[in-house]
Amino acid sequence: MALKVSDIGEKGLINYILTKSEDIVADDTAITEFKDTNLISTCDMLIESKHFPEGMSYFQMGFKAVTVNVSDLAAMGADPLGFLLSIALPKDLEVNSFKEIIDGVVNACDYYKIPLIGGDTNEASEIIISGTALGLCEKPLMKNTAKIGDMICITGDIGLAALGFNLNGDNIYTKKALKPLARLNEGIIIKNSGATSATDITDGLASELYEMKPDSLGFMIHEDKLEISDEYKEISSKLDLNYLDLLLHVGEDFELVFTIDKDNDLDIDFKVIGEVNESDKIQITLSSGEVAEIENRGYNHYVS
Repeated sequence: MALKVSDIGEKGLINYILTKSEDIVADDTAITEFKDTNLISTCDMLIESKHFPEGMSYFQMGFKAVTVNVSDLAAMGADPLGFLLSIALPKDLEVNSFKEIIDGVVNACDYYKIPLIGGDTNEASEIIISGTALGLCEKPLMKNTAKIGDMICITGDIGLAALGFNLNGDNIYTKKALKPLARLNEGIIIKNSGATSATDITDGLASELYEMKPDSLGFMIHEDKLEISDEYKEISSKLDLNYLDLLLHVGEDFELVFTIDKDNDLDIDFKVIGEVNESDKIQITLSSGEVAEIENRGYNHYVS
């Protein structure tokens, strides 16, 4: 039987593409030498049936299309330069709905101070929004350059969007799921403060940590340091969901996870959730004191 794309998943497809070009950098974005700095470029495609949860407005679809791309710039510590929008629409979509999508795109571009500089339109059976974000950065943050003894840190709270996908109504969880925000300014501050590595949390903390782990080094995170609220645990339990699974394996928070030396001068709100060690494993110390290995599993576009 012929191998299908679902058999190897998104990361398998990306790895195949990487083998075909020596010029592609395997990180959050492409990095291209440009005059005396680097051009940072990234693109992300969102498909209505896959990436826009039920209840998301057309405005929020447009806003998210910018956010997911800007979040990659944030992970590199890049200054925004420009945004390109390609959009495919069903021919029976109402014009007012199209205008709402564009209003969301423009509003997000204003929010992140990244100008909309071009794009393309086409027809499709469902809404498809593909964005390309460009930025500049002299010394971009890379994923897998952590050092032994570094602290593992995150901006904000994680797992909110994961829970919000399972809820209705107006609350902090659904707000995070329907209108996530990229940590662009924090990424620049983290880079300028000497962080040793970083990425954004899109496919789940576990998946991102595996992407970040340098050879021979390991990560230990601590459940207690994740500061999971009792409310979060109670709602998860009522929905028959494992709260740690939501935090570790779903993603869509667009917070940053980064490593940095203990002696740093980082002037943003962040949580220290663990440390880099020599275990060559990615583990979690549970509230019970038990140490467990974290499964390398996150969101996969090709798994239903």
